[in-house]
Amino acid sequence: MIAKLTGLIDQTGEDWAIIDVSGVGYLVFCSSRTLGRLVTGEAASLVIETHVREDHIHLFGFTSARERECFRMLLTVQGVGAKVGLAILGTLSVDDLTTAIVAQDKAMLSRPDGVGPRLAARLMTELKDKILNLGGAFAPSPAAVVRDGESAAPAAEQVESGAAADAISALVNLGYGRAEAYGAVTRVVQADGEALGLNALIPAALKELGQ
Repeated sequence: MIAKLTGLIDQTGEDWAIIDVSGVGYLVFCSSRTLGRLVTGEAASLVIETHVREDHIHLFGFTSARERECFRMLLTVQGVGAKVGLAILGTLSVDDLTTAIVAQDKAMLSRPDGVGPRLAARLMTELKDKILNLGGAFAPSPAAVVRDGESAAPAAEQVESGAAADAISALVNLGYGRAEAYGAVTRVVQADGEALGLNALIPAALKELGQ
């Protein structure tokens, strides 16, 4: 099993790259986001997911182990094959995908080619809890922050009720995408805690969005 390749980029195509490793060319399928970072003739290192089938061996390349784990997770969802998985990661970064799933933003999840409303709904349902294991803004901290003798709730729980939820709704009504609003409010809550009221949360989130 090949888990990583480091070499020179020999050629690139619509959804693939050939990596020359000591004179041996490996065909690696990649997302458009990954391909955009590869330059022909320059050195590169990709984390590899190897798929072995009866009729072929396919290599899929990623810029990080986290991205590869996300790809593996996407393939557990019915209707997501390798092609659709790469399309998703080509359109959305792992953080964007996590935000869209946690925020239940079907429109954002429907952007990649091959993802319709039904599949977007399935992604939201099946991956909402699993994707938090990849880390990021919504993941529970390994060492929970303690306030007044009690563990603080993970960011994903803090923004799903009360003033934070109202602030998200207000931002959506102003024309921002749900995932975009969710992410901004989450960053404010993480920085300033749950104590902020609605009147303080909205301008603080708007400032985040402006950045």
